[in-house]
Amino acid sequence: MLGALPGAAQERVKITWFVGLGTGTNEQQIEVQNRIVEEFNASQDKIELVINIAASNQTAPDILSTLIASGDAPDIVGPVGFSGSNAFAGQWLDLAPLIEATGYDLGQFPENLVESYRSLDGEQLLGLPFAVFPGVLYYNVGLFDEAGLNYPPTEAGVPYVMPDGTEVPWDYNTVVEIGKILTVDANGYDATMPEFDPTKTIQFGFIHQWDTLRSDFHTFGANYVVDEEGKVHIWDNWREAARWLWEAVWVHHIHPSDSWISSDLLLGNAFNSGNVAMARSMLWYTCCLADAPAWDLAVQPAYNGTIYAPIDMDTFRIHKDTKHPEEAFTVLTYLLGDAALDLLTVYGGYPARPELQDAAIQAKAETYPSVQNWDVVARSIQYAPVPHHEEWYPNFNKGQTRFQDFLTLLRSDGGADIDLEAELDRLEADLQAIVDEVQ
Repeated sequence: MLGALPGAAQERVKITWFVGLGTGTNEQQIEVQNRIVEEFNASQDKIELVINIAASNQTAPDILSTLIASGDAPDIVGPVGFSGSNAFAGQWLDLAPLIEATGYDLGQFPENLVESYRSLDGEQLLGLPFAVFPGVLYYNVGLFDEAGLNYPPTEAGVPYVMPDGTEVPWDYNTVVEIGKILTVDANGYDATMPEFDPTKTIQFGFIHQWDTLRSDFHTFGANYVVDEEGKVHIWDNWREAARWLWEAVWVHHIHPSDSWISSDLLLGNAFNSGNVAMARSMLWYTCCLADAPAWDLAVQPAYNGTIYAPIDMDTFRIHKDTKHPEEAFTVLTYLLGDAALDLLTVYGGYPARPELQDAAIQAKAETYPSVQNWDVVARSIQYAPVPHHEEWYPNFNKGQTRFQDFLTLLRSDGGADIDLEAELDRLEADLQAIVDEVQ
C-alpha cells in the first residue's frame, strides 16, 4: 500500500545543476543560486532541481571530469564561457530539436550571439546566450582633455576629429596617430617628437587590456583556426593585427611591453593606473577600475571600415548524456528566463536579452558616475564577430597555450628583435602539429 501512495517528491524527475567551471562559487553567488533552486522547486511539481557547487573554479574541471567518467554527469553545467566549455568539447547536447519541439523563441536574442553557439558544421546549437561582455573602448577623460584631443566616437561610422579639425576614419591607424600624442615621457615629450625617449615613458596611449592573442586577432576580423580539411591558418588579417601590435609596442611605443605592464608605473592593471589613455577590453573589465580616474566608453576602432569587437559570453550547457533532456531544457529556460536577472546581477554579467539590459546598466552607472556613454555597451553587441574568438579546434587547450606564448614573445623584452613573419609562420606550423596530435 505504501508503494502506491502519491509521494510527490519521489515522483519528480531529478535534474542536477553543476556550478564551478566559470563563476558561481563565491559565498554571495552560492546564496542566490540556492534561492533560485528553492524558488524553482516551489514553482512546480514535476522536476526537482539539485545544485552541485564545486569548491572552486580550480577544482571544478577535475570534479566534472570524474562525474562524466563515472557515468554520473550532471544534466546542466554553468555558467561557463567558451574556453571552459571547450575543455569538454563533444559533451554538450544539441538544443535545436528541443527548441523546435517547444517553440522556444530565439528571436529574443541578437542573432549573431545565437550563431556563436553553433557547431563548426553549423548543424547543432550547443548553447543559448545568457551573460555577455561586449567589447568596448575605455578612455581616460582627463588625459584626452590634457592633450587637447577630442574623445573617440560612440557610434560606428562616425569619423574622429583631429586637433586641426580634419575628419579621419575611427580605425586602428587613427589610434596610432592620437596614441602617439597621448604617449609621453618624463621630460614632457610625446611620441610624435624626435626627442621622445621610450625608456622614460610615464604615460601610454593604448593597450589591449588583459587580452588574449586570439581576441587581438579578431579585432581585425574573425575566422576559424582550422578549416574543414584540418589545415591551420594564421590568416592575412591576423598577420596584420600582429604587425599592428608589434609596431604599437616597438616602433610607435604607444602600447606598453610586458615589462612596462608589470612595472610600478602600471601595476599590472594598466588602464586602472591612470597612466594609459585608451584600453580595448570587454565589459567585465568594469570589475577592476576602482582606482581609475574619470573614464568613459567609446566604440572600438574599425579595421578596413568594419568594427570587429570580440565579445565574451557565459551560459549554461546541457550534458549530452542527460536521461531527461526535456526536463533539463525546462530548467535551462528557467535559468535564462525568470531567474536570469538575479543570476546576472550576482555574476556581474550583462544580459543577452535586451529587455533586461537597462536594469543591468543602472547598477554599473551608480558605481561609475563619470561614464556618460553606457549606450555603447548595447550597441557594441552587434559588432561581435562570428566565429567567436574562443571557438573550439582540436587539442584546444594546448593550442591556446601556444597562442599565448606567441603574445608573450611579441611583448617580451626581446620582442623588438624578432622576425615577426617568421615567428607567425612558426606559430602556424606549431599549431598544425598540435592539431595533428589528435586528428
